[in-house]
Amino acid sequence: MTTTSTLPTAAAHPVHPGRVRRLLTDSVTMTRRGLAHWARQPGQFLANQAFSVMMLIMFAYFLGGGMAVEGGGDYVDFLVPGMLVLTMAFGLESTMVELTSDINRGILDRFRSMPIAPSAVLVGRSLLDMLNSVVGLLVLTAAGWLVGWRWHAGAAEVLAALGLLLLLRFAMLWIGVYLALVAGRPELVQTVQILVWPLGFLSSAFVSPDTMPGWVGALAEWNPMSATAGAVRELFGNPAWSGGSWAAQHPAPLAVLWPLVLLATFVPLALRRFARLGA
Repeated sequence: MTTTSTLPTAAAHPVHPGRVRRLLTDSVTMTRRGLAHWARQPGQFLANQAFSVMMLIMFAYFLGGGMAVEGGGDYVDFLVPGMLVLTMAFGLESTMVELTSDINRGILDRFRSMPIAPSAVLVGRSLLDMLNSVVGLLVLTAAGWLVGWRWHAGAAEVLAALGLLLLLRFAMLWIGVYLALVAGRPELVQTVQILVWPLGFLSSAFVSPDTMPGWVGALAEWNPMSATAGAVRELFGNPAWSGGSWAAQHPAPLAVLWPLVLLATFVPLALRRFARLGA
């Protein structure tokens, strides 16, 4: 006789306000656990912030002098929104390593045996990562301001741009959570994290896809990161990449649609994988 572990359906277990409150309370507890780890071991947190700033300085000062923006404009104004997008994809490694470490040390099994909402472990981890992302955005925005970047839009547009960046981060986070649960071991996380680099550089973060070979440029145009970069540049009033494709002409709808599709795909996959860990 075999048993299978499945997630409960909404019809069999309707959502009750008490369950939602319990999930929120337990998720906040898990988030506070992560914040305590930051306080005791701030090195990784500070290194993630420093890495993004160093990348910005390198591209702005070392390579930016040889870059030209199609249609005119300052390359730094083109670069900084792309770097903000790139930061939303990078930095997932720490979340993935900590999750796989909890798996291997039996901490997740301990949590599963406690009277807490099962999904609170992943939700708390995602909340912690989003806090990290907000700090990272603020740090990189300040660094961009110091190297000469400026936005040319109102407060509503700036907030909308930051919202799109965090939406992309939230989607990328759940991809990372799922891959961490699949990898299962910290040593395999670095291999998975390497895959983020091609995704990041095969986008409009640094240059226009029009400057790339035909098929490479087509992939870059439809990259979720290119959609967010294009939408954020428009909202900030910064120079944007041009192109004749639908993706190039309508980055804002894609900047919302892509993350929603990724979330609809990877959140259920991650929750299902997590539910089966102890099966």
